[in-house]
Amino acid sequence: MGIARNRDRGAAADPLGRPLPRREDPRALTGRARHVGDIRPEGCLFAAFLRSPVARGRIAALDAAPARALAGVRLVLTAADLDRQPPLPVNPMMPAEAAPRAPWLADGDLRALGQPVALVVADSIEAARDGVEAIALEVEAEPPVLDPETAEAGPPVDPARPGNLAGAMRWAQGDVDAALAAAPVVVELALRHPRLAPAPLECRASLAEWRAGVLTLFSGQQSPHRARGQLAALLGLAPGQVRVISPDVGGAFGMKASLYPEDVLIALAARRLGRPVRWVAGRGEDLLSASHGRGALSRGRMGFDAQGRILALEACFLFPLGYWTPFSGLVPAWNAGRIPPGPYRVPAVRVESRAVATNTPPMGIYRGAGRPEAALLIERLVDEGARRLGIAAEEVRRRNLLRPEELPRPNGAGASPDSGNYPALLRQTLAAADLPARRAALARRRAAGECVGLGMAFYVEPCGQGWEAARITLQADKRFTLAFGGSTQGQGRETALAQIAAHALGCPVGDVAVLSGDTACTPEGIGALASRSTAIGGSAVLAAAEELMARARAIAAGPEGRAPCAVPGGRIDWARIAALAPGLSAEVRHAPAAEAWGAGCCIAQVAIDTATGRLVVEEMIYHDDAGVVVNPLLAEGQLHGGIAQGLGEALCEALRFDADGQLISGSLMDYALPRAADMPRRLATGRIATPSTANRLGARGVGEAGCIGAPPAVLNAAMDALRPLGVAHLDMPLTPHRIWQALAAARHDGAGAAAGHRTGEPS
Repeated sequence: MGIARNRDRGAAADPLGRPLPRREDPRALTGRARHVGDIRPEGCLFAAFLRSPVARGRIAALDAAPARALAGVRLVLTAADLDRQPPLPVNPMMPAEAAPRAPWLADGDLRALGQPVALVVADSIEAARDGVEAIALEVEAEPPVLDPETAEAGPPVDPARPGNLAGAMRWAQGDVDAALAAAPVVVELALRHPRLAPAPLECRASLAEWRAGVLTLFSGQQSPHRARGQLAALLGLAPGQVRVISPDVGGAFGMKASLYPEDVLIALAARRLGRPVRWVAGRGEDLLSASHGRGALSRGRMGFDAQGRILALEACFLFPLGYWTPFSGLVPAWNAGRIPPGPYRVPAVRVESRAVATNTPPMGIYRGAGRPEAALLIERLVDEGARRLGIAAEEVRRRNLLRPEELPRPNGAGASPDSGNYPALLRQTLAAADLPARRAALARRRAAGECVGLGMAFYVEPCGQGWEAARITLQADKRFTLAFGGSTQGQGRETALAQIAAHALGCPVGDVAVLSGDTACTPEGIGALASRSTAIGGSAVLAAAEELMARARAIAAGPEGRAPCAVPGGRIDWARIAALAPGLSAEVRHAPAAEAWGAGCCIAQVAIDTATGRLVVEEMIYHDDAGVVVNPLLAEGQLHGGIAQGLGEALCEALRFDADGQLISGSLMDYALPRAADMPRRLATGRIATPSTANRLGARGVGEAGCIGAPPAVLNAAMDALRPLGVAHLDMPLTPHRIWQALAAARHDGAGAAAGHRTGEPS
């Protein structure tokens, strides 16, 4: 499937597939963007939160009277001041009855460091912070449960819950035990992902106003319509009494996909005070209390025959959830559980994915959301199998990749990659990398004493389910307004959607204005999640444009079947249509029949300084299949951004807690985001375009691709470099300290002892 070129366009250039610059850039680069932090309505008050100083404990005493007595303080809220604190909803991608919930403000139990305990609203942010400092809080600390393995095995971390297991999915097909028992080669691995901070440029922020019985919340939401419905239910309001506006959003990466208790409390305070209330989180506050990503443990076994064909796969994932579950908090565990066996033909598969509560900040979706976790385990197992078999890693992949005629291929989890040409994608990537010449060059460098390695990864990724809506209206000046139910956080969505609409309408792309992020003037939609905005949202735009074209043609034909509103070439005379039918509009809610799946192949070359442990990614060749590409420039930018975040996980990023649950990487001085110098010295990207059969547009996702393929390729390359020196296992991030420790242990213990050695910093 895919979209056909519009015959109504005549000689005009079709904007679809053109690398048009983002129309959002001028306002962002010249300081004219409007973020929540830029909005200060008249009479605005400012908010700050008192947060739990311990990871687990009890509130022994809480006295807010000193804060209420301070000049400029307008409101102080604790749990005792709230009539009700219904839990925030959870998307039950897995059974959610036992998912950890928490009140908006701690009501006696302290369940994580940074949990909100009290809200102070004042005339200035300084007065609000003074109010927080004035509150007298005494706590009785208890030993926290921070690690998911400890949480699963020990007593409940949440007194309100009967156990720690918050959700699980299990599925199997074929006889895994028999296949593994009969396999000539079986490899086994255990891997740990670091806990990551999404760290968008713009931290969380909320501004609420209550006027004439209507609550308006300005917040950088990835799903404004969903936030409106949830906020209305939590505050006992009708949906029509709530408006959510997401203005320009400085990045999200999943951190802004769910409503937070802070958002609800700011809205509640604005309603009680009858004045606007604004809260803008600081970087340290977000590192402490916003949702985190990754942090999963995975274990797997893979069996091969003597020719390198995969006979069986067993995969187990264990995800920490934190002390409360954001709406999308179960999605990473669900995604990881439904992706195996990935792009490969495996007759016997058994998968288990579990999620447990911990005394840590909440875990949510973070760019990739379960896809990187699944890809890392599968690709490390494939590489280990290839090493044991003595067969080139790319050849093992080639022998096992699903062929186009085998797709769609449902697995036992209900997932089904829709279409694709994985062998062609592998061939194209290998040709671009020229592996024979590259391996020969690396062999010469190794002979000269360098520590260098080559690694690869091949993956598939689901690109979102559900529906989206779009409305296109013809204006009196023959221009169009496209109202889109999702939102945008820097992906260039306004540009891409305008290109789709202009393609279908046969008009210049500049004639299409795009509205999004405001529930008052856009049709209801799900939002910018899971790489679904182009595949599903773009298909909704295409359907709405085609419906508007059909209505315009009916008007153009006139009562006698002629076409008085057409111009030479059969194109629609939109000026005439606008005069005959002012405000002509079409609105479509589109739900694709299936889910689109993208694919990618990444090859990484690394060099390691054995004296310091510093790893450098010298080259990366990354090719993907995103189906029909609306704007190659934007797709390339998304791939580069995803690679940068993937390298952050692979090389340097990790949120760390000490034994008492105190965050010891609570600022960007300690939490190491990747820098320009951490990017590959040479990055070559490419793509094939296999139109998806799952949606009208033929598009697949690309926004999460880079952070799926880059980490396993880099880790495989690091192991290729270090294994000759006796290092048998490493977990990410591959910091100089971690690599140096592994090398020192290998030198001390010898290669034989190092084979069973697990190295790593505390996580």
